[in-house]
Amino acid sequence: MTDRLLINDVTSPPSHTLPEALIRKVTWIGITVNLALAIFKLAAGIYGDSQAVIADGIEALLDVFTVILVYAGSRFWTRPPDETHPFGHGRMETLVAVFIGVSLVGAAVGIGWESMATLHEQHATPPGWIAAAAALASVIGKEILYRWTLGVGRRIKSVAVIATAWHYRSDAFSSLPVVIAVTGAILLPSWTFLDHLGAVVVSMFILHAAFKITWPSLKQLIDVGAPAELRRRIRDIAGASRGVRQVHDIRTRYIGTSIQADLHLIVDGNLTVREGHDIAREVEARLIHEIEEVVDVVVHVEPPEEALPEENPQ
Repeated sequence: MTDRLLINDVTSPPSHTLPEALIRKVTWIGITVNLALAIFKLAAGIYGDSQAVIADGIEALLDVFTVILVYAGSRFWTRPPDETHPFGHGRMETLVAVFIGVSLVGAAVGIGWESMATLHEQHATPPGWIAAAAALASVIGKEILYRWTLGVGRRIKSVAVIATAWHYRSDAFSSLPVVIAVTGAILLPSWTFLDHLGAVVVSMFILHAAFKITWPSLKQLIDVGAPAELRRRIRDIAGASRGVRQVHDIRTRYIGTSIQADLHLIVDGNLTVREGHDIAREVEARLIHEIEEVVDVVVHVEPPEEALPEENPQ
């Protein structure tokens, strides 16, 4: 007997019940701050003759694109389950995170290539102080934006919002060497190559952020299972439930930021169908209630002769 608890019967993932007004707030604050910083850095980089600050400004423009993408995607992944998507639309969120990561890789390669190609070139004049000031303003503004966005992302358990936050943090860190490089090039006019080197460092930070965003999301798209610790919790909770003799064949996969699980229970073979059904429902309810990430459970009930040797959950 297989008993299935549909996602419609339980509380949906936090990101699915998020008020759209909150996502809109995250979006427009992010757009406003990033656009202002991007314009300031691009203008300061051009006026102050700093390739590193121009690269930093381009990265800020990418942030504007990222935030818009998250907002557009959220209109899909926050939709409730329907007939054609019974598990919800959470995979759209994962796709958005992957797209953000891939776009960052492209930006990192472009900036890095241009910076390396011009590394040997000397500036006619050293960068201006306005370029250093713009980079410093970016460090402060992006760090504030990172902390706030990360808090929202963790609260609503949104990988795309969290990815956006880490993008901001990478920007703050990448602007630090820009400040150092531009200041060094100003104080030591013969070392103007430091400005180009700063742009190379920016590209490396962008590439690192892209990997942190893309790799976990790609694993979710190929149905990677939940961590071993969470699978053990599923086994322990199910095994401690009334009427359950053994738990085996635990399987998990991600649906957006949430987890769908299925497992087999060994129960008394003399139980009625109704009694076996009640045990399955109780296990499902406990797993969904006690493990926040789990939102959908499928239980297969078996008699003792189907029991297997104890094994670690898969």
